[in-house]
Formats: sequence, structure tokens, C-alpha cells
Amino acid sequence: MNLAVRDIRYHLGRFILTSVGLGLLLGVVMSMGGIYRGLFADALAVLNHTRADIWVVQQDTNGPFAENSRIPEDIKYRIKGVPGVAQASPLSFETLQLERGGRPFRFFLIGYDLNGFGGPPVITAGRNIRQKHYELVAAKGMNMALGEKLHLGLHDYTVVGITGKVVSSSGDPAAYVSLSDAQDIQFKKDNDAIRSDRARIDANLSRIQTLSPTQTKFLRQNVAAIAESTHTVNTVVARLAPGADLSQVKERINRWNHFRPLSEEEQSRILTKGMIEKARMQLGLFRIILLVISAVIISLIIYTSTLDKIRVIATLKLIGSPNRVIVGMILQQSLLMGVIAYAIGYLLLLMTYDKFPRRIVLEPFDLRLLLAIVIVICILASFVGIRKALKVEPAEALGG
Repeated sequence: MNLAVRDIRYHLGRFILTSVGLGLLLGVVMSMGGIYRGLFADALAVLNHTRADIWVVQQDTNGPFAENSRIPEDIKYRIKGVPGVAQASPLSFETLQLERGGRPFRFFLIGYDLNGFGGPPVITAGRNIRQKHYELVAAKGMNMALGEKLHLGLHDYTVVGITGKVVSSSGDPAAYVSLSDAQDIQFKKDNDAIRSDRARIDANLSRIQTLSPTQTKFLRQNVAAIAESTHTVNTVVARLAPGADLSQVKERINRWNHFRPLSEEEQSRILTKGMIEKARMQLGLFRIILLVISAVIISLIIYTSTLDKIRVIATLKLIGSPNRVIVGMILQQSLLMGVIAYAIGYLLLLMTYDKFPRRIVLEPFDLRLLLAIVIVICILASFVGIRKALKVEPAEALGG
């Protein structure tokens, strides 16, 4: 006869409610671990999908994700000419927030050269961008349908394709447009701003008395062209040729003024150790607190359960049952409660993790480690009840 199972059957309702409550708590612990892993996955999503060996950004910055970086688009030709570089492609990044359906609609806009790389990784529905203007590929998280239009900057853009779960480091879903469209959205001024800038240029040039009308016209046109130019990008990414030495290529680019080459490993370190470090530490602290709370709850439950069975335990001692029978009963109940609660928490998380606003990544190693921790907690928590049970005197079975 298994005394632990018989006792659980006798108090089945209490055991089930306790296991469900503890399962909800362990589900929260698992979700914290999933959110922790999801932070890393989100932070590195664009970096991993781009698959670039070198990110060339503005000098003295940690761009383009951690800091603002702006460099000329035509620098891509110089990078392509560096020995060891197989491909170079400019990219533009911008976080936008619009109103959609009366609610804030926030996403991460990526502009890429249609003849280069850095575009959508996989098209799950529709097609990729074919035209240079006014087409958009949306990530699944944007919840947009094929053919739907989105007004960005001065124009409407049509969703022609849907890609996977690509997000920015802050978890905003990504949208892809051609580089020229992204530059217009990010850098092009509206007509009123252009007229205001031209008037300001004219006013400044009119103060220079030594200029002839021809010189004034020439300067006006060139200064206006520079001021209105949108041929700026946030980074130029490069892939190395087979056998090329990364450090040598970086050294060659690093000699140029105003540009800083960052390897994929350096970008990864900037994203994970800089941008999400505090969130990672906070989530880790919450996980520890919740595990401590779980241990306290299991200890209290086992202790109160032992108090309810004082006369039963005393009777067992009176009829000569060895201590290992009593210890086994309490320990088995504690372990059963922990394992069942873990299973409940895991099932609840499997059914709901897709509904979370941030990505949840469930790693098998994390789940196995948490199960081991739960088992250890259950064993340690049962010692409170075991200690109480071993102090019970057989004479208490005869008490009134």
C-alpha cells in the first residue's frame, strides 16, 4: 500500500487546488525564462537575418542599433573595393509610430538595396519587393494583410509580402521597403520645409555682396541640392570573401576618416550587453524571487499537511511502522505536488505563449534545469514536515 497516494486520494480536492496554484506560479517562472531568452532573440533578430560580417557605421558611434549613425550611401563603392570584401550593401533603419484603427501602431522600418542583401529573410505569403517604389513587406507581427496600404511619409505603400517574426531590439515588428523609399521616408522634407529652406538659403546668399548673379544662382542650386539630398544611410554591411581575414579588412576600413567597422560579434555584444542588460538582470532577479516564493509555499503546504496527519503518523508509530515509511509518505507527496505543478505550468505556458506581446523562447535546457530545481526545492521543503513528523510521539494516537 502506498500511503502517499492513499492520503492524496483522501484529500484530493485540496491537493488538486494546491497543485494548480503552484502550477500557475511555476508557469510564471517559466515565462520569465522564456521572456529572458526572447530578449536575446529579439535583440539579435535583424543582426542574424542580415548575416553580415562587418557593419560600417559613423565614426565614434555604436550604431546603427544602439546609437544614431549616418553615413553617405556611396561609401558602399569604397567598401566593395576593399580587398577581402565580397559584397557590400547599404541599409536604413527607423522606428515609426503611427495611428492605426485609433490605436498607436509602432514598427521598425528597414530599407535595403534591392540588388544587395539585408532584405526579408523568408517570404511566407505574397512576394518580395520588385518595384523601386511604394511596395512593402511586413513582418507577421504587424498583422497586416496582402494588398493593405500604409501611409508613410508623403506616399502610400502597398503590402506585397509577409515575412516571418522579424523584430527590432525593442520587440517592434519590422517592415521592409526599398532603400530609396526608406531614405525618402526618413530624410525627405515636405514641400513647406523645402520652400522654407530655399528661402533661408536665398536670404543668406543675398547678404554676400561680392557674388555675381551667376555665382549666386550656382551656389543656390548646389547648396539646395545638398540640403535636400536623401542619399544617406545608417550603415553599410559587408560580407567577406572565403578565406578573407576579418581583422585585416577592418583595419583597412578603420584607416578612413568618419567610419567605424564593427564585426558581427561586436554588434552582438553591443546589443546584448548594452541595450538589454538591465532588463536581463531584472528578469533574472524576478525568477529567483519567484523560486524562493515557490519553496516557501511548498514548505508551508507540506507542514500544514503534516499537522493534519499528526494522529495518523502517531498511529503508524504505535503499530510499529519504521520512520522510513513516514518519511517516504511525506517526501513522495512533496515530489508529486512539485512534478504535477510543473506539468500544469508547462501546459498552460504552451497554450498561451503565442499570446504574449513579447517573444517567448522555451529552451529545453532551461526547462530541464527548472524541473531539477523544482525537485530539489520539493525535497528540501519536505524536510520541514519530516522534522515535525519524526517528533510525534506514539502516545498522541491515544489522545482525545
